[in-house]
Amino acid sequence: MSAAAPASSRLREGAIQALYIAHRLMGKLSGGHARIVPYSFVAQPLAAQAYPALRPDPQQVVRRVGPEDPLVREFPRPPEVIARRFAAGHECHVITVKGEFAGYIWIAKGHYLEDEIRCDYRLAAPRRCVWDYDVYVVPRYRLGRTMGRLWSAVAQGLRDEGHAWTLSRISMFNEASLKSHGRLGARRLGWALFLRLGPLQFALLGRRPHVGWRAVPVLDFALPDDGP
Repeated sequence: MSAAAPASSRLREGAIQALYIAHRLMGKLSGGHARIVPYSFVAQPLAAQAYPALRPDPQQVVRRVGPEDPLVREFPRPPEVIARRFAAGHECHVITVKGEFAGYIWIAKGHYLEDEIRCDYRLAAPRRCVWDYDVYVVPRYRLGRTMGRLWSAVAQGLRDEGHAWTLSRISMFNEASLKSHGRLGARRLGWALFLRLGPLQFALLGRRPHVGWRAVPVLDFALPDDGP
C-alpha cells in the first residue's frame, strides 16, 4: 500500500469528524431544524456464501408483515411514516423471539423515496436488485445472532425471486456499519452530502450540486457490474 493511501484515509476521517461536529452544533443552535446528512451508497451481494450458515432456532421466526399486523404497533417509527411506507408498496420483514418483536428490515423495489431527507433513489435493474433501508434490531438482541438470522432469511427470499444485489445508503457517521457491510462483500457505489435548513435543502450528489426549497433530486443506480 502506498504512503498516499493512509494519508488519504486520515484526511477522509478528519473531514467526516469535522462534518459530525458541524452537524451536532447546527442541530443544537437551530433546535433540530438544521442538520448535515452524509451518505455512502453500497451494493451488497445476495450470494449465499456472503451469509454465514446459522443453526435454526425455533424461537426466532422471520416473516413478512402487512399494515394490519399487531406487531406494527411496536415499530420504533412514527405511525404516519410506517403507513406511508406500506402505502408505497414497500415490504417489511420482521423477526420475532418467542413471539415478541425483535427487529425488521424494509425492502423497496424499483425506487425508494427517501424519508429522512428529500431524494428519490431509482434502480436501473429492478429485476436484479432491491433497496433495503431502516434495518433495526431491538437493543437487547443486538449481541446475539438475531440480526444474522433476519438478514439470512430475507436474503434467501430475495434470491428465490431472482435478485442478486441489495442496495442501501449508510451514514458516513456510522463507520461500524460501513465496515460490517464491507465484511459481507459490499461495494461502494458513490456518496451524497445533504444540508437541511428547515425546508431548504442543499445536496451535493457526488460532484453534482442540487438546491431546492421543496424539490426532490433523483439519483439513478446501476449495479457494480453494469458500470457507474
